[in-house]
Amino acid sequence: MDLSRRTVLLAGAGAAAGLAPGLPGTAAAVGRDLQPYASYWYPDSLPSGTPGAGITWRGLTSWSADSDTDLAFNAATVPLAPRFTPVPANTTARSGQARVQSLVSFGPTSGNPAQGAATADYYALTHWSYIDELVFWGGSSGEGLILAPNAPIVDAAHRHGVPVLGNVFLPPVAYGGQLRWTRDLVRKDSGGHFPLAAQLVAVAAAYGFDGWFINAETGGGNTALATDMLGFVRELRELGTAEGQRVTWYDAMTVNGTVSWQGALNSQNKAFFQAADSMFLDFRWSRSSLASSGTTAIQLGRDRYELWAGVDVEANGTSASVNWDAIVPTGSAHIASIGFYRPEWTRNHLPASRTPGDFHAADDAFWTGASLDPAAPDPAAAWRAPAVSVADRSTVTSVPFATVFNTGHGLKWYEDGSATSEAAWNHLGLQDRLPPRRWVVRTTGQRPSVTFDFADAWRGGSSLLVSGDLDEPATLDLYATRLPLGPDTVVELTHRTDTGDAALELAVATADPDTAGGAPPYTYIPLTPADGPASGDGWQTTTVPLGGLPGTVRALGVRLTGAGAPVRWRLGALAVRDAVVTPAAPTGLRVTDAEGGSLRLAWQAAPGPADDATAGATRHYELYRILPDGSRRFLGGTCQSAFYVGGLTPEQGETAALFELRSVGELFTVSTPATTTHTW
Repeated sequence: MDLSRRTVLLAGAGAAAGLAPGLPGTAAAVGRDLQPYASYWYPDSLPSGTPGAGITWRGLTSWSADSDTDLAFNAATVPLAPRFTPVPANTTARSGQARVQSLVSFGPTSGNPAQGAATADYYALTHWSYIDELVFWGGSSGEGLILAPNAPIVDAAHRHGVPVLGNVFLPPVAYGGQLRWTRDLVRKDSGGHFPLAAQLVAVAAAYGFDGWFINAETGGGNTALATDMLGFVRELRELGTAEGQRVTWYDAMTVNGTVSWQGALNSQNKAFFQAADSMFLDFRWSRSSLASSGTTAIQLGRDRYELWAGVDVEANGTSASVNWDAIVPTGSAHIASIGFYRPEWTRNHLPASRTPGDFHAADDAFWTGASLDPAAPDPAAAWRAPAVSVADRSTVTSVPFATVFNTGHGLKWYEDGSATSEAAWNHLGLQDRLPPRRWVVRTTGQRPSVTFDFADAWRGGSSLLVSGDLDEPATLDLYATRLPLGPDTVVELTHRTDTGDAALELAVATADPDTAGGAPPYTYIPLTPADGPASGDGWQTTTVPLGGLPGTVRALGVRLTGAGAPVRWRLGALAVRDAVVTPAAPTGLRVTDAEGGSLRLAWQAAPGPADDATAGATRHYELYRILPDGSRRFLGGTCQSAFYVGGLTPEQGETAALFELRSVGELFTVSTPATTTHTW
C-alpha cells in the first residue's frame, strides 16, 4: 500500500489551462506565458523524449537563487509563528501526545499557479490548529520529482505556526521511476559530501519553507545505495537544522536498498528514522506494530510521537476504516502520531457544482467531527476527528491582532462592506488567523448554526454567520489568546444583523478554565449600538475599551441574546489594539514584463517598525486598477513583492492602464498608494 500508487494519479496532469481572466493565476491568452508557477525539478538527469504541453523539465543541480526568474513570486515571507496550547476544549483531547501530519496535493505538479487563481474552488485548508506538519504532496516521473510549495500555502501555514515541507518523490519503476534519479540525488562529490543535500537546503531557505519529505520508492537498489541514501539524509538534516529546517522520512527504502514498506519502526528502517526528524509509517501498520514501534523509538532515545501512523483518506474520507484505538486510544496514552494522506478529499469528493460553503461544511466534519462542536464531541461516531484526540493550538499572542474571517478564497472581493471585484478567487496567503475551535457554542437552548459565509463580507471574501432562533443566550467561543492588556487596549467588532433582533455582548476572559472542557470564565460587556452604519450595507463597528480588566486576555468570544425569533447575524471583523497603526507605503511599483494583457509587477517592500518607528507592520499588499471613471477594481493581493495579473484589456478610449498598490497592516489599515501605468 505504497504512496506512489496514489501519486501516479497526479502524473501527466500538465499545465492548468483556460483560467478565467482578470485575477492572479490566470494564463496569458497569447504569446509568452508570463504566469509564474510553483517550482519542480528532477535531481539532475532528465527523462528521454520531450516534455508534455505546459511541462518544463529542469534539474535541481543547475538551480540557483540568482538565476531563478520566478523566485520573487514563489518565496514565502510570513515567518513561522510561535504558538501555545490552551486548556483543551474537551476532556478527550490531549496536549503533548499525538500530533498530526497532513500530506496534501493542492494542485498538479506542473501548471500550478504560484499566487492563487481566479476560482473559489480550492482546498482552502483552515483547521491549522490541529496540524503540526504539512507536506506539499505531488511529483510524477513525467513532470518532476522535487516540489517546492506555493508561497501562499507556506504563508498561511506559518501564520498559524505550522511548518511546511517540500516533497522529494522517487517513484517505483511501474510508475516511471528510474534508479538513476535516486543515484543522482545521493551523488557524492570529491570531498564525500552530497551536493544535492546542500541544494535542497538552499531551495528551502530561498523559498521560505521548512524542510523536506523524502519518499524513496524506486526499487532495484542495494546496500551500497542505501548506505549513500542514509548519508544523504544525515547531511540533509545536519545542514537543514542550521537553517531551522527538518526532514521526514517515508517508510519505503530499507537499509539493504530494497523497497519494502514495513508499517513499523524496526531493524529495516530505524537507521533512516535516526537520521531524520520523523518518519511516516506506511499504512500497513497494526495495533501491535505501532506499539512495538513506539517502544523502539523510546529505546533509541526518541519520542514515539515522531512516528506518523499513515491514515489513507484519499478515497473514503470520514468513511475510511481506521483502527483509531491503535493510534489514539481514549483510555490510555496515545501510541503514535497521525499521518493523514490526502485529506483534500473534503473538497474532491464533492460534486463539480460544489461551493466554498459545501467544502467548509465537509472540512469541519473531517477535523471537528459529527457534532460540529469540539467542546461536545460525539463519542459514538465512527470517524474520530482530530478535535476528539488532539489539543488545538493558537498563535494569537500579541497586540495588534485582527481578523476579517477571510478563509483565503471567495466568490467576490469586499472592502468596507462593498464588492470591489465580482470575480471568484483563491489565495491562501491572504487567509486570516481563524477561530480554531469550530464551532464551540454554549447555550441551554437551541444551538444556532455557525459558518463561514461567502454571500457577503466586510473585507476579503467571507464573514462569520450565526443563524438560528436564539431562544436562549448563546455564547460563541472565538479565540484562545495570550494578549497583554494595557490602559488603552480596546476590542473593535464590525457586525451586522440581517434578520431579526439580538442583543450583542463581547465575551472576554482573563483566566483559563479550571479543567479541560470547561467554559472560559468570561466577563460579558454589552455593545452599545453605534451611530449608524460604518459604511457598506448596514455594517456597524463598535469599540469596547478593556482598560479596566486585569492581566492578559486569554479568551475572546461573543454572546447573542434574541427574542426567540429567527436571527441572522454576521461578524465581519474583530480587532484588538492599543492604537490605530498604519503601514508605510511600498515604493518603486513598476511593470517588469508584459505580453498582451499579461503583466508582471514588482516593488520594494514597505519599511516596517524596525526600519520606521512610525510605521506598522505590513500584512500583505493589494493591487487595484484605477478605471477611467475613477472607480477601483481589485486585481489581487499577495504577501510577496511581485505579482502577476492576466487577461487585462484596455477600457474604451484608454491609452494606458493605471495601477495602485497599497500596504495592508495587521489591523487592515491601508497605506497611501504607490502607482504605475502601463501603456497599451
